[in-house]
Amino acid sequence: MTYQVLARKWRPRFFREMVGQEHVLQALINALDNKRLHQAYLFTGTRGVGKTTIARILAKCLNCETGITSEPCGECSACVEISQGSFVDLIEIDAASHTGVDNMRTITDNAQYTPSKGRYKVYLIDEVHMLTQHSFNALLKTLEEPPEHTKFLLATTDPQKLPATVLSRCLQFHLKNMVPEHIVQHLQYVLSSESMPFEEGALWALARAAQGSMRDALSLTDQAIAFGQGEILLNDVATMLGTIDQQTVHQLADALISHDAAKILSVVAKASELSPDYVAILDALLLLLHRLSVAQLVPQAVDNSEGDQQQVLQQASRISAGELQLFYQMGLLGKRDIHLAPDMRTGLEMALLRMLAFRPHNVPEPVPGVQLKVEDAPVKKPEAVAEQVKAAAAPEPLIKDAEVSKQSLTSSEQTKPGTAQPQAEQLNVPTKDPVAPLQAAEEQLAVEAEALQQQALQQSEFDAPAPEKAKENIVRPLPQDQQQWLDQFPEIPFSGLLRMVMSECVLLNSDEQRLVFALHPDKAQLYNARQSEQAAQTFSDYSGVNVDVRIELSTHELQTPQEYIQENRALKREKAINKLNDDVIVQYFIENFQAQILPETIYEEGERL
Repeated sequence: MTYQVLARKWRPRFFREMVGQEHVLQALINALDNKRLHQAYLFTGTRGVGKTTIARILAKCLNCETGITSEPCGECSACVEISQGSFVDLIEIDAASHTGVDNMRTITDNAQYTPSKGRYKVYLIDEVHMLTQHSFNALLKTLEEPPEHTKFLLATTDPQKLPATVLSRCLQFHLKNMVPEHIVQHLQYVLSSESMPFEEGALWALARAAQGSMRDALSLTDQAIAFGQGEILLNDVATMLGTIDQQTVHQLADALISHDAAKILSVVAKASELSPDYVAILDALLLLLHRLSVAQLVPQAVDNSEGDQQQVLQQASRISAGELQLFYQMGLLGKRDIHLAPDMRTGLEMALLRMLAFRPHNVPEPVPGVQLKVEDAPVKKPEAVAEQVKAAAAPEPLIKDAEVSKQSLTSSEQTKPGTAQPQAEQLNVPTKDPVAPLQAAEEQLAVEAEALQQQALQQSEFDAPAPEKAKENIVRPLPQDQQQWLDQFPEIPFSGLLRMVMSECVLLNSDEQRLVFALHPDKAQLYNARQSEQAAQTFSDYSGVNVDVRIELSTHELQTPQEYIQENRALKREKAINKLNDDVIVQYFIENFQAQILPETIYEEGERL
């Protein structure tokens, strides 16, 4: 018996056997069940996604001897002949080889004749975009008003080349690329039916290589069966496709996680013996980094596409999320620039080494299976803080000495206001004793750490449950005039939209239990009647007495709290900029390192409306 390739043997015969394309199938099934049939259908999509297959099934549904149905019997002469490609009333035309206008005139002339055997005469024109402009013009009238017994099914991979006059006469259905999950599921079903042994990782490799085409996936599976002598193994498929083994990619990831540059070069050198596609190696690494990121955020979503689910989860627990994102971003940049390298191997190696060169230093390694909460973070001891500063200061003495000098300068100004050291000496850049600033830093940090410990102790005492005692009523004065309202506004606990509204109000009148505000009509879209009640409740809670609040819509020229806050912020920012410009440390960095002061980044700590 002649061997039949998988792509033809397992071509779907009914809509229910189709993989994917549910959005197209649902529309066709409903149209057939309700007998709402159009004269022309256009199926678009890339190769191997089912355009011609759906068209043939539709022709079978139209001509089945049981009647027009979305579920043809598959046993009548019409269904059998359509499956075999011998049905006389299904005219399949390859537009790539029948582009002339004479071919289209023949079709239009024959379309008027009734079908010989079936219910409908169906014209299936494949790659219809290959027709010439004159051919389209000859087809237009018949396509728009064909005889009742004629249906046109058009298929193309490039719908942009079709004239708008043709598109407007057809029902258009765009078939999507197959996702790897659907391809793998179908391959598992096919191979299980064929009694072919396989590895799941090999099927995922075939599905990715197919790039969304089910026909390509089945063709590659045929090739893999021949290559592996009846078995589909991951190593064989990787060799056949010229892709790198997945364990090699995991070795590169392990080397990145452990910051081992020597291992990276060793793995790349070993892989280069097989003359691989270095861009494909980088792509495989990026895919693995993506899976590691998914494993950190949603562990249950990690697939077993390579048979390495546990390995991915283990690697994800050994790397921080920030470092992982940095590696991924630099991998994308390396893929963009790899073609500019002297050779592809050099480009790959530099992309990997760049990941290590720019990784963040002094970042604590994640502990597998342990999640550290903010409230569980320990207070560092002075010795630990000093050791950390000593380690971090060693490779960058110039910058650290400048920072130490700034701390020393601040300390001396606070403790001895009557004395001032020469500022040039405070910079301590050309110092003869490099240990002195480091010792000063250790002492300073020790003092700060001790203060932090004392603060934490006081906080814990404060948080401890205290003996119950009667609550005292807190009485705060209400604003009596506009200036008091501007000064007190930041202290009053307004929230959400109410805070925004009150920040645009000015105080018109005030007494012990009544406040009258004015809101400019330009801001009326922010206001509603309930906000007066909310404001009254907030003032009552704030002052400890019942307060009535009324907000009127009226024009005014007074300064609002929002304008007052912005003015104060601008003054503080200007004062801070002037202070920075006069700072000797800042001037040193500006003169020697071309540093710049960015005014928009200067703000008051805890600043909010």
